[in-house]
Amino acid sequence: MPVNSLTAKEVTKKVINKEPFFILDVRNEEAFQDWKIEGENIQSLNIPYFDLLDGVEEMLDQVPADKEVLVVCAKEGSSIMVADMLSEAGRTVSYLKGGMKVWGEHLEPVKVGDLKDGGELYQFVRIGKGCLSYMIVSNGEAALIDSTRMSDVYIDFVQEIGAKITHVFDTHLHADHISGGRKIAETTNATYWLPPKDAQDVTFDYQPLEEGQDVTIGNTTIKIHPLYSPGHTIGSTSFIVDDSYLLSGDILFIDSIGRPDLAGLAEDWVRDLRETLYTRYKELSDDLIVLPAHFMIMEELNDDGSVSEKLGTLFEKNHGLNIEDEAAFREMVTGNLPPQPNAYQEIRETNMGKVEPDEEKQREMEIGPNRCAIR
Repeated sequence: MPVNSLTAKEVTKKVINKEPFFILDVRNEEAFQDWKIEGENIQSLNIPYFDLLDGVEEMLDQVPADKEVLVVCAKEGSSIMVADMLSEAGRTVSYLKGGMKVWGEHLEPVKVGDLKDGGELYQFVRIGKGCLSYMIVSNGEAALIDSTRMSDVYIDFVQEIGAKITHVFDTHLHADHISGGRKIAETTNATYWLPPKDAQDVTFDYQPLEEGQDVTIGNTTIKIHPLYSPGHTIGSTSFIVDDSYLLSGDILFIDSIGRPDLAGLAEDWVRDLRETLYTRYKELSDDLIVLPAHFMIMEELNDDGSVSEKLGTLFEKNHGLNIEDEAAFREMVTGNLPPQPNAYQEIRETNMGKVEPDEEKQREMEIGPNRCAIR
């Protein structure tokens, strides 16, 4: 039987549509346990490639004959060889084109909604990494928020819809992934905005992003209203867009809240985190649609693949927003910190412009799941 390849985009569609399929992941056990393709109707089996060098006969009974089978490895090569062996054994099988390296970089654009005066808001879902970035479009102009380093995706997309990127924002200095903001701004001649309290050590020019400096996109008055919201970092800034959406950066997620320790200051910043979540956010309209910069688990995806929820609903259901005692909140935050993101200090320095790693090094630095949340 022939062996097909599936692109990251095709696999993403299957995950979003909750299609049942079976994954045979042939990476080593440590890599598999750290980071894998997940989804509601996905079954996974991890058998390292080196255990299959003598053939697949002994493990065939572990691979269902009545389900679509996808073989996955780090970069594609090993999965092709295993898929060939399974095909020769009579199984219908595909492999992930480009492997987990490509899976971790795929961005899926999803339209979140129409804005009041004719604009649109798009969310770019980095499904293999849990990162979420945004594009606000109005009357031929576009603003990007929390873009990833895959800059061509945004530039190609904006050309397809006949717009021009005029503003690029980062809600904070990222530590889990490399921002594409500065590169995109340089390529498109857009204004690059950064919160100044997070930008004290950067080596490049930027426009200081501070509360009270509304930015208008297009001539249809789509306003981006910055809201200073420290806690994840000292400069973290949220955005209220069109009086309808709250882009919460890494402060508030659908099922969790942001961690305050990626600059080594958890004890200092936990008070800021609580102030932002329990006071500043509490003063906002419950009807605002929260659009975070990350998601943690696939269950947070809506049916169309987007990630969003009303602020009022989060105040009802998100455990991190419902701890009345301040000491208990502090203990919950500082006592439940997940492992640090891979190469987080190198990523911070890259985003400051202090180091300029090549593309392969950047990929290596970002490998693994996002770890920005307290659960």
